[in-house]
Formats: sequence, C-alpha cells, structure tokens
Amino acid sequence: MSNLTVDFQPVFEGRGVPREERVRDWAQLAWQGEDPSEVTIRIVGSEESQALNHQYRGKDYPTNVLSFPFEAPPGITVPLAGDLVICAPVVENEAREQHKTLEAHWAHMVIHGMLHLQGYDHIDDTDAEVMEALEIRLLAQLGYGNPYEAEETEKDS
Repeated sequence: MSNLTVDFQPVFEGRGVPREERVRDWAQLAWQGEDPSEVTIRIVGSEESQALNHQYRGKDYPTNVLSFPFEAPPGITVPLAGDLVICAPVVENEAREQHKTLEAHWAHMVIHGMLHLQGYDHIDDTDAEVMEALEIRLLAQLGYGNPYEAEETEKDS
C-alpha cells in the first residue's frame, strides 16, 4: 500500500468524473516516493483550468492537467507532493478525439500529473522517453494500453 494521502476536490461534477477511490488508486500507484506524502487533486471545469493555465503558464486556454509541485521554504520539511488540477471537459474531449476510453484517459492524466510532481518531465526527448515508459508500465499494471500508440499512429498517417 502506498504512503500517499490524496485530498480529492471534485469542484466540477460531471458524469465522466471518476470516483474518488479510482483517482486515489491511480495517484498511489504513481507515487514513487519512499516517504509519506500528500497530494491534492482538484477536478475543475474549463474556466478554472484556463485561468490557472493563463496565470502560471501564460497560455490562455484550458488544459488537461496542471501540476504544482510543493516547494517548501528552506529549513521547512512538510510531507506535501503538491497539487494536481485536472480539467474534466478537456480530458473528456481528448479521450473522444484520441479514441480512448474515458477511464483509461483519466488514469493516464492522474499518473502523468503525479509523475510531474515527482520531477519527471517531457521537455526533451530523453526525459520524455523515461517518463512515457514509466507511464506505459503503470497503466499496463491497471490493464490499460499504451496511451501514446494512438497518437503515433495518427502522426504517421
């Protein structure tokens, strides 16, 4: 069992939003840390996602997942991984566009965001390969296929 506590905040309530238990399971699976920690996962609508994406990334549109790693002040040790903000309408649209099940895409977004909180990134190709390989392995443990296969097939055609 993971030593991660999940604070679930479903401020957007739609039919496609997964149950808290599922989100918690996905986050705990993705938690690679040895030490106990806590994450807040906030499920939002397009408006809040767009406002946060604009404020923190300078991008004026809603996005699937935003990761906010907790950075403690020097000398302070608090067991917080950070916050994830997941935009339900964007996740739903992406799942439909990418021909993925909604649940598989939600699992991918939670795992993807959790890895970002732990320092994984996909800015350069080498880092992207490491992060994507871990995502693929974790999703396979849940019985979901490679989330990048559909994208690569679309690029080739």
